[in-house]
Amino acid sequence: MKKLHMVDLISQAQPIKSEILSKIEDIIDSARFIGGDEVKELSAHLSKRLNVKHVIPCANGTDAIQIALMALGLKSGDEVICPSFTFVATAEVIELLNLKPIFVDVSIDTFNMELTGVETLISERTKAIIPVHLFGQLANMSEVMAFAKTHNLSVIEDTAQCIGGSMNFDGKKQYAGTIGDIGTTSFFPSKNLGAYGDGGAIFTNSDNLAEKLRSIVNHGMEKRYYYDRVGVNSRLDAIQAAILNVKLKHFDSYIKNRQNAADFYDLALSSVVQIQTPKRNEFSDHVFHQYTIRILDGTRNDLHKYLLECDIPNMIYYPVPIHQQEPYKNSKITEGGLVNTDKLSEQVVSLPMHTELDEEQLNYICDKIKLYYSTK
Repeated sequence: MKKLHMVDLISQAQPIKSEILSKIEDIIDSARFIGGDEVKELSAHLSKRLNVKHVIPCANGTDAIQIALMALGLKSGDEVICPSFTFVATAEVIELLNLKPIFVDVSIDTFNMELTGVETLISERTKAIIPVHLFGQLANMSEVMAFAKTHNLSVIEDTAQCIGGSMNFDGKKQYAGTIGDIGTTSFFPSKNLGAYGDGGAIFTNSDNLAEKLRSIVNHGMEKRYYYDRVGVNSRLDAIQAAILNVKLKHFDSYIKNRQNAADFYDLALSSVVQIQTPKRNEFSDHVFHQYTIRILDGTRNDLHKYLLECDIPNMIYYPVPIHQQEPYKNSKITEGGLVNTDKLSEQVVSLPMHTELDEEQLNYICDKIKLYYSTK
């Protein structure tokens, strides 16, 4: 059996290695390392693939969220609603811009944002909401958009873990990151569409927002050396764009491979009563950035250690939710606390999930888990 990896980027790279090296060599020969045709092509390819009008590449997914917030023109002290059960980048940029997060709970089954109890916290300073499409499945954007409309909130979709995911919205198929005012994503190497370094992108169907976003990523410039607003330096380099252009050709098969692996896990683990496999929404698909299970009997940490002893990599996302972390302890949270968030931080563990998992590896992982629980 091949060595197990949480994400097997080495095996994924082999079939496309020669094409990628050729693209990199072309860029070196042209000396067009920033911007250029590869970045323009990536924008065009993603725009077509996701059916969104504007794609603005940037340096990484964290920058993408920050730039999106900057483009909305929020003022110091304004409030932004977001989940606590996610990677810190979502809340981090809110604080960096001197805004204030309002942390909300998530569904115990889907891990995505729930809006129950949020209305009591909304004030005239509440300006935006950031649903995070966690682990590869979209949040309920029909509910989010209706809530945002009622309270006059801008919507930024954090789709770092869900690029390529889609749902039925307003009677038609729409992709993660294209439903709200702005969408953001990350091309970190382990993502479903990953570069070989950092990278990110911002999506919007608004011409006005696109103009601001393009300016902000490049120091606030629209015309060279004329600064229309405060910006940042957050440009995607040409080599990463070239790699992503190659990988985009295989993106649909990458998604399918992940879904096939998830189907295998679902079936193999269905008989283990101590495990809750991921719930799949009827209104959306699931592209499985992670395959995250809930351990219902309190043995999550013991299982985590056991799997490592069996040379099965696994990860706990996220052992301490953001609202419990030191820099964010004084932030607003929904009345009654974030009960599901706190519970999930004690229950969840993610199993290996990537495009190169084979049946032998999947059988080994599931057999070891079933063996562990056969003695419980």
